[in-house]
Amino acid sequence: MRNLKLFRTLEFRDIQGPGKPQCFSLRTEQGTVLIGSEHGLIEVDPVSREVKNEVSLVAEGFLPEDGSGRIVGIQDLLDQESVCVATASGDVIVCSLSTQQLECVGSVASGISVMSWSPDQELVLLATGQQTLIMMTKDFEPIMEQQIHQDDFGESKFITIGWGRKETQFHGSEGRQAAFQMEALESALPWDDHRPQVTWRGDGQFFAVSVVCPETGARKVRVWNREFALQSTSEPVAGLGPALAWKPSGSLIASTQDKPNQQDIVFFEKNGLLHGHFTLPFLKDEVKVNDLLWNADSSVLAVWLEDLLREEGSIPKTYVQLWTVGNYHWYLKQSLSFGTCGKSKIVSLIWDPVTPYRLHVLCQAWHYLCYDWHWTTDRSSGDNSSDLSSVAVIDGNRVLVTVFRQTVVPPPMCSYQLLFPHPVNQVTFSAHPQKSNDLAVLDASNQISVYKCGDCPRADPTVKLGAVGGSGFKVSLRTPHLEKRYKIQFENDDDQDINPLKLGLLTWIEEDVFLAVSHSESSPRSVIHYLTVVPSEMDEEQGQLNISSSAMVDGVIISLCCNSKTKSVALQLTDGQIFKYLWESPSLAVKPWKNSGGFPVRFPYPCTQIELAMIGEEECVLGLTDRCRFFINDIEVASNATSFAVYDEFLLLTTHSHTCQCFCLRDASFKTLQASLSSSHVSNGEVLRKVERGSRIVTVVPQDTKLILQMPRGNLEVVHHRALVLAQIRKWLDRLMFQEAFECMRKLRINLNLIYDHNPKVFLENVETFIKQIDSVNHINLFFTELKEEDVTKTMYPPPVSSSVHLSGDDGNKLDLVCDAMRAAMESINPHKYCLSILTSHVKKTTPELEIVLQKVHELQGSASSDPDAVSAEEALKYLLLLVDVNELYDHSLGTYDFDLVLMVAEKSQKDPKEYLPFLNTLKKMETNYQRFTIDKYLKRYEKAIGHLSKCGPEYFPECLNLIKDKSLYKEALKLYSPSSQQYQDISIAYGEHLMQEHMYEPAGLMFARCGAYEKALSAFLTCGNWKQALCVAAQLKFTEDQLGGLGRTLAGKLVEQRKHVDAAMVLEQYAQDYEEAVLLLLEGAAWEEALRLVYKYNRPDIIETNIKPSILEAQKNYMAFLDSQTATFIRHKKRLLVVRELKEQAQQAGLDGQVHHGQESDLFSETSSVVSGSEMSGKYSHSNSRISARSSKNRRKAERKKHSLKEGSPLEDLALLEALSEVVQNTENQKDEVYHILKVLFLFEFDEQGRELQKAFEDTLQLIERSLPEIWTLTYQQNSATPVLGPNSTANSIMASYQQQKTSVPVLDAELFIPPKINKRTQWKLSLLD
Repeated sequence: MRNLKLFRTLEFRDIQGPGKPQCFSLRTEQGTVLIGSEHGLIEVDPVSREVKNEVSLVAEGFLPEDGSGRIVGIQDLLDQESVCVATASGDVIVCSLSTQQLECVGSVASGISVMSWSPDQELVLLATGQQTLIMMTKDFEPIMEQQIHQDDFGESKFITIGWGRKETQFHGSEGRQAAFQMEALESALPWDDHRPQVTWRGDGQFFAVSVVCPETGARKVRVWNREFALQSTSEPVAGLGPALAWKPSGSLIASTQDKPNQQDIVFFEKNGLLHGHFTLPFLKDEVKVNDLLWNADSSVLAVWLEDLLREEGSIPKTYVQLWTVGNYHWYLKQSLSFGTCGKSKIVSLIWDPVTPYRLHVLCQAWHYLCYDWHWTTDRSSGDNSSDLSSVAVIDGNRVLVTVFRQTVVPPPMCSYQLLFPHPVNQVTFSAHPQKSNDLAVLDASNQISVYKCGDCPRADPTVKLGAVGGSGFKVSLRTPHLEKRYKIQFENDDDQDINPLKLGLLTWIEEDVFLAVSHSESSPRSVIHYLTVVPSEMDEEQGQLNISSSAMVDGVIISLCCNSKTKSVALQLTDGQIFKYLWESPSLAVKPWKNSGGFPVRFPYPCTQIELAMIGEEECVLGLTDRCRFFINDIEVASNATSFAVYDEFLLLTTHSHTCQCFCLRDASFKTLQASLSSSHVSNGEVLRKVERGSRIVTVVPQDTKLILQMPRGNLEVVHHRALVLAQIRKWLDRLMFQEAFECMRKLRINLNLIYDHNPKVFLENVETFIKQIDSVNHINLFFTELKEEDVTKTMYPPPVSSSVHLSGDDGNKLDLVCDAMRAAMESINPHKYCLSILTSHVKKTTPELEIVLQKVHELQGSASSDPDAVSAEEALKYLLLLVDVNELYDHSLGTYDFDLVLMVAEKSQKDPKEYLPFLNTLKKMETNYQRFTIDKYLKRYEKAIGHLSKCGPEYFPECLNLIKDKSLYKEALKLYSPSSQQYQDISIAYGEHLMQEHMYEPAGLMFARCGAYEKALSAFLTCGNWKQALCVAAQLKFTEDQLGGLGRTLAGKLVEQRKHVDAAMVLEQYAQDYEEAVLLLLEGAAWEEALRLVYKYNRPDIIETNIKPSILEAQKNYMAFLDSQTATFIRHKKRLLVVRELKEQAQQAGLDGQVHHGQESDLFSETSSVVSGSEMSGKYSHSNSRISARSSKNRRKAERKKHSLKEGSPLEDLALLEALSEVVQNTENQKDEVYHILKVLFLFEFDEQGRELQKAFEDTLQLIERSLPEIWTLTYQQNSATPVLGPNSTANSIMASYQQQKTSVPVLDAELFIPPKINKRTQWKLSLLD
C-alpha cells in the first residue's frame, strides 16, 4: 500500500549540441550522460549543467554530412574507459573520451539495426540488415553468427504424448473440421517499424529477440542462451508489439499486445508461453508503445507511449507510465504527460543501473530530465478517535482509500475509490489535527482535487464504494465528498509541457494553504511555493490556487514533512541538511534545524522518509535511508530498520530481524532511546514482538490497538502490539472507561488483574462505575475468576519507566479487598441481578466463605423474588457447583449443622442416598454438642470437635483426651479448661510426655514443673542438662544434702560431657562441696584464672605447685605442637596449590580443555553434547556415585565428604586445598583467646621463656597466614567465582558458553571457597609484658 513519491527532479535545458538527439547512455562512475546525434557524441554533466566532451563522427567519415546518419546504440565500457558506438551504416566504433581518439573495431556491410551488450559487458550482440545475429566478445572477436529467423522451436521444445490434443476434443456445433482449422495470424501492427528488439536477462545468461517473421508477417519472440543456442520460441500471439523487456530478476519477459478492444502489456515465460497481463488505460488504436523498461530491482515497469497520429502535421503527445505490482494487481503509480510542442517529445529514456528508482529522460529539443522517486505510504496523521486511519493508494485515475479504523480490506480491494479524469501523481492528507480525514489529490493535469469528510446533500459520483458495502447492504462508512478542484496558476505555462512533474512534495498544512517544491532548471536550488486558494464570489466548479509567495533554498530539497501538533515544517536537502521552514511568519524564512545543544542537524546520509517527533521536551527529526539506516537527528541509532511510524507518543520500527519494536517517546531522554534502539537485547517484553519476514508498517489506528503491517507479496496483517495495547488500556483506565478496557483485555487475552493493579485506589473508589459499565454478570464473574494476589504491574506488565508507579491504597489482602468492595457495590445496586457474582465474590476470597455462600443459597430457596433478574436457588446451586467441588461443598454444608442445606446440596451431587441418609439420620438422634463433635470429627475439624466434646460433660473426657493425644491438640485443649481443674492437669502431663517423646526435654520439664509434676520435671531437666532448673526442682522436692550432692555430681558429669567445665566446677563446689575436683575440672577446661580463684578462696596454695603449674606447662607444649602442625600443613598445602594452578594454566594454553571438570554442575550439560570432552566424561563417571546417591541422605553426606579429595591429581584438588587452607586459617584465628589467657598465667608464674616462645610462634604463624592470603585467594579466582553462570534468565546455551569463556572448573556450589577467610586484627591476644 505504497506510492511512488517524487524525490527530486534534475533538469538540463537547451543543451548546446549539434543536430537532433537520437539516443543516449549513462556513465555511472563519472555521473555524466552521453548523447548521440546525427553528427556525433557529446558528454554532458547534468549537475553542473555543462558540456564535458564533444566527439564528431562526421569528420572521421563514420556519419554522413547530410545528417541522414543514425546512431543505433551507445555503451559505456567501464573496464576500457571508453565508449562503444554503433551506427546504422554498420560501423562499430570505440571512442576514448579522454583523448577523443576513434577506432573502428568492426563493420557490417548490411548495416546494424541493434547493438546490445550483456549486463556483465562480456558479450555484445549485433542485429544486422541481413536478418542475422552476430555475437562477439568484449574485445570484438566474433563468436558466432546465426540467422535471426529459425524454423526450430529450440532446445526447450515441449514434448506431447497426445493427451489433450485439439484433434481429440469435442468442438460442439463447429464440427470435427474445427479441430484441423489453422488459426489465422495477424500481421505486424501498422505502426511497427519491423526492427528487431533485443533484451538480456539480469544475469546475462539468456537474451530474447523480438522479430517480424517473414512468412507470417507477425512478431515472434525467441530466447537464446549465452552460448548462442536457441532455447524457445514464443507461442503465436496476435497483435504482438515490438517493445520487449526482460525482467532483471529473470522471471518474465514483458511485451505488448493489441486486442480488439484494448491494448495490453503481456508477459512471457522463458519457455515462450504467456503468463499474465494488464491493460493500459487507453482506447483501441489511441497510442502505441515505443518501449518497455524494467528498473534495476524489477519492482517498476516503465511504459513509454506515444499518440498515434490521426491528422497529418500534428505533433503527438508522449507519455511515461510507471507500473508496479502488488498482490497480483498492477497499479499505475505515476503518469508523465509530455505536451504536443516539439521540444517535449521524448527521444529516449533509461533507468539508472545503480539507483533503482531514478529515471533519465531525453527530449527532442536537447532537453534532459532526471527523476528520482522513492516509496512512501500516504496515510492520515490524526491522533484522536475521529481519525479514520485512512491510507490512500494511487492506481491510475483512481485513488483507492482503505479506512482501517472500521475495516481491514486487503489490497487491491479498498473501502472506497475516488475517480478522476486524469491519472493521479500525488496524494496528501490534511495536517490539521481535527481534519485529518480530508485529502487532496494532484493529478497529471496539475489540478488539485480537495475531498472533505462531512455531510454532503447529494451523492458524489466521483466516490465509489469498494469492498465495504453496496448492492443493497447498509453502509456505515463515512465517505468524503469532492469539495472543489483547483487549477494551479504558473507564471510560465510552457514549463508544464517541458517538465510534467514540475511540482513535488505537495503538503496540505492549513485549510486553504498548500506547500509544494520545485527545482530550478538552471542551478542546484529549490523553491518552496506557498499556495493559497483564490477567493471566488461565485460558486464555481473549479477554483484556482495562486503561488502567493516563494522561498528560495540553496540546495535540492528531497523531502518535506509537517508535524500536525507543533505545526513545524522540516526540509531535507540532498546533502542531509535539515532546515525549518517558518511558513507562519510573514517573511517565510528558512533556517537550519538545530538540536537541543544549538548545533545544526544534518543526516550523514539522505533519508527517503523523515518524520518529526517529540522525544522528551525536544522536537527531533527522524529519518530512514533506503539502506535501512535509521537516524534521530544526526545520530544513527539502528542499521537494520525497514520501516517506521510515529504515533502519538510511540515510535514503531520493523527490522531485518523480523521484529517490530515499539518505544515510548513520552518523557524519554534522547540517550535512553538511542541505547534502547542500539541494544541487541531488549529486556522489556512489551517493546519487541516477532512479525512475519519482510513486514512493513502501513499505519497505526489512533486511540486503538491495531497496527497494520504489509507483507512483501502485498497482503495485510493486523497485529496488536503489546506496548500499544497496554498503553491504550492504561489510558482507558485513567479515564474510567472500564467497558472499553475490559473488552480489549478480554479479546487480546490481557490479564484482568491489570484493571485493579493499574491504580488500586482509583478502582476501589469507582467500583460502582466499573460494575455499571460492565453490566454483565458473566463478565464480572470472569473478572473474579482471574483475580490473584500477584501484582501484574510488577511482574507481567511493568509500567514504562517514565510513568509514575501507583501505590496500593491499602496494605490489606488484594483478593479480599476487591471481593468485599465489589460485593458491597453489587448488593447496593441490585442484589438479585448480581446474585451469582455475589456468590463468586465469597468463593474467590483468600479463605473461601463457603458457609456464607451456602446460607445465601438456602435463603434463596425459602424466598421468592418478583425481580425479573432474580436467580433461583437451583440455578445458584448449579452455578456454585461449577466453582467448587461437589464433595467439598457437601462437607461445608455439613459443617453448617443445617441438615436442610445438607440435603439440598446432596441432591445436586452424584452421591447415592444410601450413602448419606443413614449417616444424617444417626446424627439427628444425637445430643447437640455430641452431634456437632461427630460432624467435626467426620470433617477432620478436630479443634472444633474437642471444643464441642468438652461441653458434653466429664464422662466424655477420656474420649476427648484420646483425641487430643491422637491429633496432638494439647495447646488448643488447654484453652478449653481452667488451670485449676483436674482435666487441665491431665492434659498438661500428657503434653509433657508428648514433648519427651519428641526429644524436646526442656519444654517438657517446664510443662511438668508448671503442673506440679516435679519428679518428671527433674528427669526432663537432667536429660537436657539444664542444671539450674534441675536444682530448683530438687529444692521443691525437699532433697537432703546428700541427695543434692549426688545430684550435683550427676549434673557435673553431664556438663563435662558438654565441655562446660566452668558450670560443672560451680556445681561441684557449691552443691557437692568438692572444691578440689572443681579445680581439676577448671584446669581441664583451661579456666586458669577461675581455678586460681578457688585455690585462694579455700587457702590451698599447695595445689598451685602440684596441679596448676604442671597443667599450664603441659598446655603450653600442646599449643606449640598445634602451631607447628598447623604451620607445616599450611605451607605444604600452599605449595601444592600453586603447583596445581600452574599445571592447569599450562593445560589451558595447550588447548586441553578436558582437564577442566565441572563437578556436579556438569549434569547441566547434555551427555551427547560435542562440547564435553573425553576427560570431562571420565570426570562425570568419577562423580556418578554422587549423582545416584541423591536418593538417600546418608549416601549424599558420604558423597559430600568425598567430593573434595586432597589426593594428588584428583579433579577438584585445588578446591580441596583451598578448603583445607581455609580450615587452618579459621582454627588459628579461633585460638587467639585461649593463647591470650595462657600467656597471662605463664607470665604470672614467671614462665617467661615459655611465654615468649609461645607468643613468638603464634605471631609467626599469623604473619605467615596474612602474607599468604593474597597468593592463595587471588583476585582472578575471586572474579571467576563471582561470574554469574546460572539464574532465571539463563538458558542451556548461555550456561555452556559461560563455562567455555571462563575456561576453569568453578562449581557454583563451591563459590564460597574463593572468598578469603576473614582475620580480625583487632582481637587482643598478645601480652606486651612478654615483649
